[in-house]
Amino acid sequence: MKKLYSILKTILWCFIGVFIGSSIYQYYDYKVHPGLYEMQSAPWYLSIEIRGIFTAVIVVIILVAMWIIRKKMN
Repeated sequence: MKKLYSILKTILWCFIGVFIGSSIYQYYDYKVHPGLYEMQSAPWYLSIEIRGIFTAVIVVIILVAMWIIRKKMN
């Protein structure tokens, strides 16, 4: 159970890290190439919001699984 808990913890931080890294890159790309984003009908940050919602859902699922495992370990 401890091994599964530590694996889930690693996966949790990987999802958070990927979200932060991709958001920083998208912001940087927007600052460097604002003309590319002006052609789109959606705001430049919409994909960050969508990824944020997806990441939040995955993080909640992982946290619930970690809570259940923690409860069984005690």
